[in-house]
Amino acid sequence: MLKELTKDNFDEEIKSGLKLVEFYAPWCGYCKKQDSELSGMDKVWIGKLNTDENAEVAIRYGVNSFPTFLVFDNGKEVERFSGLRSKHDLMNKVMKHLGGK
Repeated sequence: MLKELTKDNFDEEIKSGLKLVEFYAPWCGYCKKQDSELSGMDKVWIGKLNTDENAEVAIRYGVNSFPTFLVFDNGKEVERFSGLRSKHDLMNKVMKHLGGK
């Protein structure tokens, strides 16, 4: 499930559960390619944050390359990675944090 995030809903959306968030820029070619990998991942909650429109959130998390993914567990960042990723790789990154749940 894809959810568009903004500075207004970001904290509320990530505060509970396991969440994967993509920090992206609309002008970024890799981010545009990443969209095709994110589509169809309906079993995973994925937030997308446009950093051009919500720069303060990107600054707060020190994100300055795109796409960058952060995995949150109940609002706490538990993993970070950057670059174009396959569906398989994204699922593996999320699933490893489900082990103890």
